[in-house]
Parts: sequence; structure tokens; C-alpha cells
Amino acid sequence: MGTLYYGSQGTAIDINDRALAHLKAVIVAKLRRGEAFTLSLQHEDGSGRSTVWLSAAIPLRFSFEESERPELNPQWLEELAESANLLGGITLVPEKLAGGLSSSRPAAEHGPASLARGAE
Repeated sequence: MGTLYYGSQGTAIDINDRALAHLKAVIVAKLRRGEAFTLSLQHEDGSGRSTVWLSAAIPLRFSFEESERPELNPQWLEELAESANLLGGITLVPEKLAGGLSSSRPAAEHGPASLARGAE
């Protein structure tokens, strides 16, 4: 389980390593271009969703449980990058496997529900 630490308080958002690796690639590319945008995640417990504003001025850190980098899925990267350019910003969608099926792996575990409650 990876963690995205966001803001000066270091609010933790838990996201599985594979999804976090893909998000990192898209987020870093946009921030390098000086673009600010939003990231929206569904709460794993089904209680709703949260959105955070990402810009180069806000501290951001990616922490991965696994020491090995996963192989990135170009199709998933493209889908995430396309959503990043929309008005609503990046929405973490499930990874599509061969044949168009979605992965059953949860992307955000406790996720941004902690943003509403404060860092856990």
C-alpha cells in the first residue's frame, strides 16, 4: 500500500502502489509544465469522494511499500492523462486489463476520506 502525502500537514492518502505509480507519472508531468489541477478519488468505503487541488506550491510526497517499480500500463497512463486535462481534473479510474475488463484491485484504500477528517 502506497501513500500520497499532501499539503504542509502531510495529510496521508493511501493508494495501492500500482495506482500510485501511474498517478505519480501523470502528476509529475503536469507539475513540471507548471499546471495546477485537481485529483478526485472515490472513498473505498463508498461514503463519497474527495478532491484535492495539486500545484507545485503545495508539498507532495509519494511513498511506496514495494521497492520494485511496477511496469506502467500505457493505456491507463493515457486515460489518466486525458482526465487530467478535463475541467474536473484527474479522476482515479480502475486499470483496464486486456480485453477491456477492469482490475478488481482497489485503488484508494482509506483514501481521501482522511482529508475530511484530517490526517490519520
